[in-house]
Amino acid sequence: MISTLLSRSGGPDDDDRTPRLLFGADYNPEQWPREVWDEDVRLMREAGVNVVSVGIFSWARLQPGPDQWDFGWLDEVMDLLHANGVGADLATATASPPPWLTTAHPEILPVTDRGETVWPGARQHWRPTSPVFREHALRLVREMATRYASHPALVAWHVSNELGCHNVYDYSDDAARAFRAWLRARYTSLDALNHAWGTAFWSQRYTDWEQILPPRLAGSHPNPTQQLDFKRFSSDALKDHLRAERDILREITPDVPVTTNFMVMGGTKGMNYADWASEIDFVSNDHYVHPGPQDRDELSFSANLTSGIAGGRPWFLMEHSTSAVNWQPVNVAKRPGELARDALLHVAHGADAVCYFQWRQSAAGAEKYHSAMVPHAGPDSDLFRAVVSLGQTLKALAPVAGSEREAAEVGILFDWESWWASEQDSHPTSLLDYRQEALDWYSALLALGVRADLVATRAELSRHKVLIAPVLHLVPADLAKELTRYAERGGHLVTTYFSGVVDENDHVWLGGYPGALRKLLGIRIEEFGPLLDGDTVELDDATTSGATAGGTTTSGATAGGTTTSGATTGGLWTDRITVTAEETEVLARYRTGDHAGRPAVTRRPAGDGSAAYVSTRLGVAGLTALLPRLLEAAGVASDLPAGLRGRVEATVRRGPDARFLFLVNRTDDTVPVPELPGEILTGTTGADGTLVLGPREVAVLRQPGG
Repeated sequence: MISTLLSRSGGPDDDDRTPRLLFGADYNPEQWPREVWDEDVRLMREAGVNVVSVGIFSWARLQPGPDQWDFGWLDEVMDLLHANGVGADLATATASPPPWLTTAHPEILPVTDRGETVWPGARQHWRPTSPVFREHALRLVREMATRYASHPALVAWHVSNELGCHNVYDYSDDAARAFRAWLRARYTSLDALNHAWGTAFWSQRYTDWEQILPPRLAGSHPNPTQQLDFKRFSSDALKDHLRAERDILREITPDVPVTTNFMVMGGTKGMNYADWASEIDFVSNDHYVHPGPQDRDELSFSANLTSGIAGGRPWFLMEHSTSAVNWQPVNVAKRPGELARDALLHVAHGADAVCYFQWRQSAAGAEKYHSAMVPHAGPDSDLFRAVVSLGQTLKALAPVAGSEREAAEVGILFDWESWWASEQDSHPTSLLDYRQEALDWYSALLALGVRADLVATRAELSRHKVLIAPVLHLVPADLAKELTRYAERGGHLVTTYFSGVVDENDHVWLGGYPGALRKLLGIRIEEFGPLLDGDTVELDDATTSGATAGGTTTSGATAGGTTTSGATTGGLWTDRITVTAEETEVLARYRTGDHAGRPAVTRRPAGDGSAAYVSTRLGVAGLTALLPRLLEAAGVASDLPAGLRGRVEATVRRGPDARFLFLVNRTDDTVPVPELPGEILTGTTGADGTLVLGPREVAVLRQPGG
């Protein structure tokens, strides 16, 4: 579907509908005088911009009152864009209700778990379950779809904006009613709900549906299954709003693709995007770098996960930043080369569009210090020159458009429900970080030069020789069977501490941990051994025995584990493991701590494959030492030359008659690239004609093969 969007864009005299990479930004002309618009489109042409998102926060301008409409300015913007060869990803403008609506209907405002009203003054001040808000929002959507259905600038619809960014959890009476309806549909009977929620504990048994509330502020830990179901419900409530807007758009403009921008990045977990992906015509994502030792690894991780959510098909990078943002404690500007590297790393993982927030940096408002394509300094600036240069690079990469991700031999399983459940309260430790554990495994694979795909639990798992499932806490019976089949049919499963512990109702699998995976792994754990913050344990040198890492960790993050003088250290968690299957092999033992001498890392042959268990948090360095042993059993190794491993990230996209190899310099040093087959689409060559990756540079080679 995104290839259709790619070929729709173009001006009135543009007959070229060849797919190309899209380049642009959120465009907010309503913030500027009319005379600025002409300069905007002139600079867009100079930069190579061919798509912009319009109307995102324009509700108050488009509908100044309940029965007043003002589309004239947007008509002019749409005409101007089309005349200059720029397509419009037109937002439905429902992200933030206007003051007249919240004044007339304060009942649409969200409520916190403490009963506090979330007042207007920022954005997204609406309840996902409010019937009043839904009525007004859908009226606006219908008006916009009807007005612009045949406008030649329209290339896609953009539902709302970052759904759930500030209003995913609403505890209002509207939410309570909708939650009860959701629970009725899920459980049918109160007996089934009482069983699922374990309401025999703390005298919580319900005898009427009206007694059930969202998990509002309580005297102690609210019911854990109630909390988990409220997370499921809240994601579904936003998905239902997405569907409602989408259905009107499809009714009126069936040939125009519909999307909404996800936020697959650190810190955003309330929306189950793997579940939402099938509701839209193509996946879009917003991503912003969080400075730190793993910042670019996290960017790669999020782009990779977005590709996994999209099923490996091309997706749309709807927002990222040209330089500094405005909402972090310290907002650091990007260094030379990072604007292009960040953008092209998303392209490497499947993005067919590179867009920013926003086109022109605001002079007023809460985001006036957020960078943009045209900064406060204007077009005579290093930043705008970098934007123009990126536009030229994206033109050179036009052959990449439409190609899909080439599957890697290693997959990392990412499961939203395990994320939600594993980090709830009243657990063995409050220090567990599901996403960080997954990121550490990914960083370790990058350090080894081994490609990996982030995949969701609904994906086809058998395409990967090795499947890493960190902290797969919530394992229903059918998933346990699927993972067992995966291993018995030749796959090599690797999982970690706090995995397999509960079922879909957050009920513990009895008989010892790791519960649903106990038999497959051939181990039994009677009691967890979480560590105090800062405490560590040493493992013996079995993790490095025979290992040839072949690379170095450039991110500098160990995040709970290090390797020193032949020993690996673990943090956060330990398990007192008993081996229960004769064939289970102990790959490493604890050298220190309460479990000294007991197994720390195990692997059990299973059919034609195996299942391994890592019982502590090893961090990037520890995992980099361990992984070669785990990969060796599956015959997986880096396909990069030894000198590039850890220094260069390699990703591959594949089209019908070519594959595209992206080489991303992860370092601040110049990296010479040994001769590789293929035509250089973009990159720097030395005097001898071979590739040389400058600091933070990206090269792309087109290689034969379908």
